[in-house]
Amino acid sequence: MIPTSGPYHLTNVRLHVSLTPDLVASFDRDGFALTDITVAEGKISSIAAHAASKVPAGSVDLGGRIVLPCFVDCHTHIDKGHIWPRKPNPDGTFIGALSATGADRAARWSAEDVARRMDFSLRSAYAHGTRALRTHIDSVAPQEEISWPVFETMRQEWRGRIELQGACLLGIEGVRDKKWFDRLAKRVAAAKGVLGVVTYMVPDLEELLDHVFAQAIEYGLDLDFHADETADIAAISLKKIAEAALWSGFEGNILVGHCCSLARQPDLEVLDTLDKVAKAGLAVVSLPMCNLYLQDRRTDQTTPRWRGVTLLHEMKARGIAVAVASDNTRDPFYAYGDLDMLEVYRMATRILHFDHPVADWPQAVTATPAKVMRLDGFGTLAAGGDADFILFKGRSWTELLSRPESDRIVVRAGRAIDRQLPDYAELDELMVD
Repeated sequence: MIPTSGPYHLTNVRLHVSLTPDLVASFDRDGFALTDITVAEGKISSIAAHAASKVPAGSVDLGGRIVLPCFVDCHTHIDKGHIWPRKPNPDGTFIGALSATGADRAARWSAEDVARRMDFSLRSAYAHGTRALRTHIDSVAPQEEISWPVFETMRQEWRGRIELQGACLLGIEGVRDKKWFDRLAKRVAAAKGVLGVVTYMVPDLEELLDHVFAQAIEYGLDLDFHADETADIAAISLKKIAEAALWSGFEGNILVGHCCSLARQPDLEVLDTLDKVAKAGLAVVSLPMCNLYLQDRRTDQTTPRWRGVTLLHEMKARGIAVAVASDNTRDPFYAYGDLDMLEVYRMATRILHFDHPVADWPQAVTATPAKVMRLDGFGTLAAGGDADFILFKGRSWTELLSRPESDRIVVRAGRAIDRQLPDYAELDELMVD
């Protein structure tokens, strides 16, 4: 369907208003317009409203099928990915996930082990249509000395296919060893990474956050936090992060993930937090699949009572940048997943109600995370931009989000890629004790 050489024209294509900012066309209530696209030399030459009378000879008529820009996945853990077969979560709880992962990391995470699992994950994401991905990297000693060199090698090997970013990951209590944490911040800066920690309501949280922000300022690093991944209404580290950003005068990008407890808190507490988050310019990413799996997990065989996601609608109404992402994949934190951002968006639509109206929610897996990750030209479709997009069979949101679309066509630099997914059997030898 996509020509293998030369320029070509795609006609009768559905594009979304939120992802084609320069398009002048008549859009339906879900934000779609029928358009024609010209591709040449790996770029989009033109995008225009569909005009049946002006279709060039030899055009490919797509019959109203949806085309989206390639995805941007801003919160993943591909250093953990696919360890489930050898170290499953014993009970499905958050504590069970922490314990199982920590034990596996200490026993098995050699450079070869991490590299093979990361590469497997990236091949999966690439086949599904992801163009950029940020992974957290467990950086508790001595793992940081193993995993960061692997990340740098992987980033270079994948350059041009997936733009790979890395953010260090450790509990906020690790910042108490300031000498060690300062060395880590320097290491992250040398790798052109992002500084990240997991925040808890420890007594010295404000002091520790001050030091994290100071190191980020010293080395010119953006920040990426895990915050309040709990049902405990007393967990207000999202607010503390916003306050620290304001009093430090930090000018970089800050992404905060999870923020689950916010959905459980009283309205006045919520409003105060959101006002500070908006003022500080924080962005927030919800991880709907992982949090649905872990949060409110009950070991007494009773039914969970809440969804585990944060207040994205309320945030968006205040101008806060919001996204959704894959998070964990086949590890103790989430037993499932395949780094397929269409699956993430489909689940997010159902869990978080990204419909009625659809509005500009498609930006949550494309343009918004691209901006947070400082990736110009990613997550949108425009004349003069790269011809990196995904062609689906669905002609409307309800068609697109009702099936896996496993036969989608992923186009990079104007050509359809080989979408062969890696076989799980490739990792079998890594699962043997």
